[in-house]
Amino acid sequence: MNGSEFSWSEFFAMGGYAFFVWWSYGLTLAVIVLNIVMPVVQRRKVIKRVKRAIRREQLQE
Repeated sequence: MNGSEFSWSEFFAMGGYAFFVWWSYGLTLAVIVLNIVMPVVQRRKVIKRVKRAIRREQLQE
């Protein structure tokens, strides 16, 4: 392939290593998404737990 010819199928085939290349890209993307989503989920759980504890304390007074 010289500079003037470009083939999308060859690009996506990655010279025979497509499975490993695209799998690693997918795994990396999944880890990045989890690193964004998990703290948000944990924060919501902590906020609910704190609100529940505050309500429980107010009822005991």
